[in-house]
Amino acid sequence: MTEIASPRITHPRIMVLGVQPGNPPFRIVEIDGQVVAEARAVIDVLRIAAQAGLPIHDLDDPDVIRWVRGDKHTWTLR
Repeated sequence: MTEIASPRITHPRIMVLGVQPGNPPFRIVEIDGQVVAEARAVIDVLRIAAQAGLPIHDLDDPDVIRWVRGDKHTWTLR
């Protein structure tokens, strides 16, 4: 019997949503599908994750963190 390979779909525990209007603009951080905080800089994301017991060692690892509508450098509205 042959096995059929299926594409791997990852669901990282940490999601950083797109930039929201504010003074200053911010991004919503979700952990395990729950909104947990607002981040105004990448250091906030690291702090929030660490407080939840999820230290991030690689901000570009899609198995750990997903950046929605931008990346770790996107902190202003376009």
